Amino acid sequence: MAFTAPNGRTQTSLADINITPLVDVVLVLLIIFMVTAPVLQSGIEVNVPKTRTVKEITEERMVISIDKQQRVFLGNDPVNINEIGARLRQKIRDPQHQSIFVRADEDVPFGAFATVMDAVKRSGITNVSIVTQPLEANASKR
Repeated sequence: MAFTAPNGRTQTSLADINITPLVDVVLVLLIIFMVTAPVLQSGIEVNVPKTRTVKEITEERMVISIDKQQRVFLGNDPVNINEIGARLRQKIRDPQHQSIFVRADEDVPFGAFATVMDAVKRSGITNVSIVTQPLEANASKR
């Protein structure tokens, strides 16, 4: 669009969009998402035991966690220890071929761990893996 100035010269209007404010807003939103994303990924705090042999997890499986206070979680959902078998039967279609991970805090008494394992076995799942952490290199040299 052109227009004539009072002194008789023809001038054009500025038709370009200034993208600097847009970039500023996008960068602020990016920073907000980067700060809030780790907060949204709230997991169950479990201090798993350390062992020498650790198999790397390569596929996504269902996880049962037992924390220090002996609370039991199926995935991220709290579940009563007596209802684990029923909840597993609801979620799993083929228990013969389903595999499951059990994460237990190293301070959990064996009785609570055995109760969970018994409930898993009674639900028909036979492939159960226990989650551990590898020993540190310095600790294994001692």
